[in-house]
Amino acid sequence: MTQAKILISGATGNVGSQLVRRLSALNTPFKALVRSSDNLELLKCLPQAEIIIGDLADEPKLLDAMQGIEKAFLLTNSSEHAEQLQLNFVYAAHRSGIKHLVKLSQFAANENSPVRFLRYHARVENKVKELGLSYTFLRPNLYMQGLIAFKDYIKKDGKFYASVGNAAISAVDIRDIAAVAAKALTETGHENKIYNITGKDAITHYQMADVFSRVLGKKIMFIDVTPDQMEEAIRAAGFPEWQVKGLIEDYAHYARGEAAEVYDTVSDVTNMAPTGFEQFVNDYKELFK
Repeated sequence: MTQAKILISGATGNVGSQLVRRLSALNTPFKALVRSSDNLELLKCLPQAEIIIGDLADEPKLLDAMQGIEKAFLLTNSSEHAEQLQLNFVYAAHRSGIKHLVKLSQFAANENSPVRFLRYHARVENKVKELGLSYTFLRPNLYMQGLIAFKDYIKKDGKFYASVGNAAISAVDIRDIAAVAAKALTETGHENKIYNITGKDAITHYQMADVFSRVLGKKIMFIDVTPDQMEEAIRAAGFPEWQVKGLIEDYAHYARGEAAEVYDTVSDVTNMAPTGFEQFVNDYKELFK
């Protein structure tokens, strides 16, 4: 097999697993940098994948993994150390002479944002620019697949909850994010671009509930709760304190109507229409039944 010129971090996560499937379908060899030997069933089934066990906190391992690499995809799991781990990756990429870095960021990333996750993504983006690396920043909006976290409530109670009011959000399917990432990693013309990645429509959580009702054939209700109620619920669910505060800030951002803009990025980059919310629910309906 041709030597891999692409390095993927976060290959076992939601977006990463979709991305490696796409690279495999294109018969594109790649290295997958993963933290442990757990959850590798998918990668082991892909002949194009070279699995490397390593941690983004381990600079020598990072530099070794980047030998011969031309393009890299930067994605870390959500943690209170995510910013530092991403910066470690960026510094290693710069030292290794990687030609192009594709970073999964977040819609509305800004160093002055009141949302901590948007601040950290912007700081990493700005470091990439400061070091002079060629980049593509992918800034997706709220993931449709994030609603899978409510599947038990939807199945048992016919309800799901959030502190978001009647704000419209141009939520996006992670499969579309992966499709854009695959293009940026395997084609030219995406250098030094910032891609806002959204669905084709901005819809409210009440409208999402209507779609669930129609597809599942039973009444599903969205219940708007106060920020304090949402904070209490996610803390009771066992989320760590840094993530509790970050999620509350995220949803306040959505509730302010700051995530309603729709972009044509998916169709412009991939020549495919973005996945609609109804299609998402149809594709995942067995999880919600």
